[in-house]
Amino acid sequence: MIELKTPAEIERMHVAGRFVAEVLTEVGRLADVGVNLMDLEHHVRGMIERRGAESCYWDYAPSFGKGPFRNVICLSVNDAVLHGLPHEYVLRDGDVLSADIAVGIDGWVADSARTVIVGTPAEEDLRIIRATEEALEAAIEVARPGNRLGDISAAIYAVACDYGYPVNTEFGGHGIGRTMHEDLHVSNKGQAGRGMKLRPGLTLALEPWFARTTDKIVYDPDGWTIRSADGSRTAHSEHTVAVTDDVPLVLTRRAPETPAARDDADRLSTKDA
Repeated sequence: MIELKTPAEIERMHVAGRFVAEVLTEVGRLADVGVNLMDLEHHVRGMIERRGAESCYWDYAPSFGKGPFRNVICLSVNDAVLHGLPHEYVLRDGDVLSADIAVGIDGWVADSARTVIVGTPAEEDLRIIRATEEALEAAIEVARPGNRLGDISAAIYAVACDYGYPVNTEFGGHGIGRTMHEDLHVSNKGQAGRGMKLRPGLTLALEPWFARTTDKIVYDPDGWTIRSADGSRTAHSEHTVAVTDDVPLVLTRRAPETPAARDDADRLSTKDA
């Protein structure tokens, strides 16, 4: 069942969205050479606890996972792109890190993801991140009343084609609101003019993700972490978006980032240990 949200309910989702944006900004700031993924995980746990929010990931046990997920954020490195299970891994110069998080506040949920480069960036990694970000903005732009769900999918796919990246259709966007996953699957590949007509009050998590040279995926032995089948690097961008009477409302938009002190990153880092 698809539940259309009232403006007041969307604003409550926006509260959760602003916090999710804050967490991802912090993760991007702290991700540095020498930082352990588990230190990032525990830092985010503390943020969630202090805010009085609720992780949508902790104890999450869908059909495709291996037992309940016992972490609060997905951290995927290099050829890993989705559902990365935080583990004892120290970030290295040039690593590509995708962070994905969903939390609920007072019964309403927001979900977002971003990909950053640790240390020295390679142009091909910057390029694939840029592609997912542009695909996400293209999808948001067409999330307007009167358009159709296929218009969103087609917008994402068009950007992927422009960049020459293949598109996997097993995992994509989804409805969101009172829970992390509500009805409607939003494929990252589709035909314009097809599918359900978009209406004000519809809330969606839109999430283009690409691998450089394959649309096939494999799972790690942990049963969660999804990687590109050929080991090529990946990127993932996601926002929670509300369809309104006017322009689309991005509920997880991050504030423009400015250079920040690295004190916390230095504290988390083990490179000088």
